[in-house]
Amino acid sequence: MNRRKNLFALLLAAALPIAHAAGYPEKPVRIIVPFPAGAAADTAMRVVGRKMSEIWRQPVVIENRAGAAGMQSGASARADGYTLMVGAGSLMVTAPLLSSKLTYNPSRDFVPVGRVLINVPVLTTHPGLHTSTLQELIALARKNPGTLNYSTSGNGSPGHLSMEMFQAATGTQMLQIPYKGGAPAVNELVGGHVQLGINAVPSVLSQIKAGQLIPLAVASAKRSRALPNVPTMAEAGVKDFEYDIWYALFAPTGTPAEIVENASATLRRALADPEVAQQLFVQGAEPAPTTSQELARFMQNDTARWSKLVKERNLKLD
Repeated sequence: MNRRKNLFALLLAAALPIAHAAGYPEKPVRIIVPFPAGAAADTAMRVVGRKMSEIWRQPVVIENRAGAAGMQSGASARADGYTLMVGAGSLMVTAPLLSSKLTYNPSRDFVPVGRVLINVPVLTTHPGLHTSTLQELIALARKNPGTLNYSTSGNGSPGHLSMEMFQAATGTQMLQIPYKGGAPAVNELVGGHVQLGINAVPSVLSQIKAGQLIPLAVASAKRSRALPNVPTMAEAGVKDFEYDIWYALFAPTGTPAEIVENASATLRRALADPEVAQQLFVQGAEPAPTTSQELARFMQNDTARWSKLVKERNLKLD
């Protein structure tokens, strides 16, 4: 009799996570966005979150907690599926390569749910630089090494790393002017205090349309839907240059696999909705859904690529 009771208890315990996952979610789901309200990742995730809420029939609450504090909050959250985390390539891949002092460890603290979107980076110059093509910019930079400057949202940011990649690919040398965030980096570029920069299309789209910035090339493999007349780096003469700014959804390590798969499938379904896709396109973002397994492989490849650049350029934050 005791053996039967023990066996029944074991079977019941084994079934509990599955039963829990089957009813998931049964209450609001919080998604931490480690960027300020109004940032590109925030506005996009609010669109996607609303559709996920419709599918789940439960509220999806977007919580902005910028920087390392947000990442740490996601890492320490209960692994029950009711707290998810938006992670960017800069936070999940390149930051660990550049610093040994992070308060979180992406590979230890999080499991992939699925990629959400990519933001195409575009290289723009201030009109006062009087360059209308990428080749003109490269010629000017080669003629005046160390003279041209570019703005970034900080050391190790996508704008910084993509410009390091650009300099390596073109044999140029320029000066980085780091700012505390993407908004001041773009504002200083528009104001003519710096001469160029690479930023995500959503961050500079309105300034490009207003003629305040001159787009020379996008850094992606194909042209941006938001800027169809702007060539890719390859089309403009810089071969083997491809870089996308990506955002993905993660769960705390230990979250049941069934819940991770539920969230992943719901995310993919939300991104497949034509209205959601159109809203993202208007922002300058492009839906880029993956399964959790595909995201894991994508991050492995991304890590290998950036490890090479970080080593070659001797980049570090510590």
